[in-house]
Amino acid sequence: MAAVADDASMDAVQRRLMFEDECILVDENDVVIGHESKYNCHLVEKIESLNLLHRAFSVFLFNSKYELLLQQRSETKVTFPLVWTNTCCSHPLYRESELIQENYLGVRNAAQRKLLDELGIPAEDIPVDEFIPLGRMLYKAPSDGKWGEHEVDYLLFIVRDVKLLPNPDEVADVKYVNRDQLKELLRKADAGEEGVKLSPWFRLVVDNFLMEWWARVEQGTLLEAADMETIHKLV
Repeated sequence: MAAVADDASMDAVQRRLMFEDECILVDENDVVIGHESKYNCHLVEKIESLNLLHRAFSVFLFNSKYELLLQQRSETKVTFPLVWTNTCCSHPLYRESELIQENYLGVRNAAQRKLLDELGIPAEDIPVDEFIPLGRMLYKAPSDGKWGEHEVDYLLFIVRDVKLLPNPDEVADVKYVNRDQLKELLRKADAGEEGVKLSPWFRLVVDNFLMEWWARVEQGTLLEAADMETIHKLV
């Protein structure tokens, strides 16, 4: 319980999630090798000493105008508070429904669960078979001196018009952007204007994949870009 005592100042909701959620540990080929608490998976000390690598997902949700939904992470988030990022970013948990490998159903189930948790989007509005897995990337990123990320991240796209009811424990703000508005957000982040910060995983996707894939969303050719064989190592 020493870890709990050490983090007594942590927001109660985030502390519960940190200690109750069990992330899926994988090797660099995304083969499941075990499980570990969300807390330990995000401690830089554990990431470095044990090379802990866990499975994650990033959802990119577009409306029928092909605008991308962004969220600003809550101030109480343990890692990367108040940064702007893609629609939803989280982890499949070490449970039967989220370990299913076939058709990436475990990751899709987790995405559906977290879109409800974070943004209030009901499952019937985002059927699991509507998520398009486009690729996987492996990256490592520090949040501060104590916390960080080391993930194999599944990149999921979906085009749906949805109603939002953001959870303030998870999300500080939301907005839809077109490509020009996203470029302006990137400019502000690069210039340090208005305190704008972007999550490192979102920036990696923007810099390596997003604009091409966004064009394919508009053209209706997104499936042609899918490559789930490769794990892009962006570390």
